[in-house]
Amino acid sequence: MLLGVIRTLYDYNVWANRQVFDTAAGLDLDCYFARLGGSFDSVHDTLVHLVGAQWVWLRRWLGESPPALPRPADFPDLADLRRRWDEVEAGTRAYLAGLDENTVLQVLTYRDTRGVEHSYPLWQTMLHQVNHATQHRSEAAMMLTRLGHSPGELDFLRYLNQRA
Repeated sequence: MLLGVIRTLYDYNVWANRQVFDTAAGLDLDCYFARLGGSFDSVHDTLVHLVGAQWVWLRRWLGESPPALPRPADFPDLADLRRRWDEVEAGTRAYLAGLDENTVLQVLTYRDTRGVEHSYPLWQTMLHQVNHATQHRSEAAMMLTRLGHSPGELDFLRYLNQRA
């Protein structure tokens, strides 16, 4: 049951991220890189964090502890970032496909980017990653809307209705 919930949330995460990425693709470069404020200054910086955070968590689930997240300068444009997101998403899907109900209950120990060790049940870190993505995707959606390019409703129930 828990694994089914996790997989459904990750399917939603892919759908919602795609809505935001597709909308961002309609921006000109000045708008895409415009300094708008927020947790991260621009649509670009926010999307880099969104992708980078999912990558860091995937690496942690695979037994690594990356010392840093990717930087906005690592991706000169949205096309480069989208390619990276596609890679991270494929890796996440492969990881999810290999999980079972017992594995998600096991404790994951990792080091954060400051080198501090943490331990949580795997399922909690997985729910955290989706929730974290929701926060930053919402910030990107707000920026896009301010720029006149709303990604539309990103609600979980909207996703479920479209999936049905």
